[in-house]
Amino acid sequence: MQAMTFLPVTALFVAVFALLQVPMTVAVGLRRAKSSIQFMDGGDETLLKRMRAHGNFTETAPMCLLAMGAAELAGAPGMLLWSVGGALLIGRVLHYGTLVTSGFGIGRAIGMILTLAPLLIFPGFVLAQLFRQ
Repeated sequence: MQAMTFLPVTALFVAVFALLQVPMTVAVGLRRAKSSIQFMDGGDETLLKRMRAHGNFTETAPMCLLAMGAAELAGAPGMLLWSVGGALLIGRVLHYGTLVTSGFGIGRAIGMILTLAPLLIFPGFVLAQLFRQ
């Protein structure tokens, strides 16, 4: 049997992000139950904010984590993985929190910057390693 490659830093972040997605999903479901809106947002601003915050998390976090895993496989140093992964985590929490409370604000902007940075840094590292060879 062939030994499996384990990506300890990425695996930890995947676990944390998966756990974060649970309350986001539940928040949408609870609002749907309270408002009796089964599909779309029904014009409910609170539901719409929760849906978009959950959706944005779901749209961005998986690709970041895949890029992180690729970077870890390509030999990214631990400091890079931890610092950029930490920035992603802070960014996603800031973005979510701002979006569901006020909808707009500096937290949302910073959250997106801290999300886009990993989407550039991790793939950039992978491409640099590939072109080095």
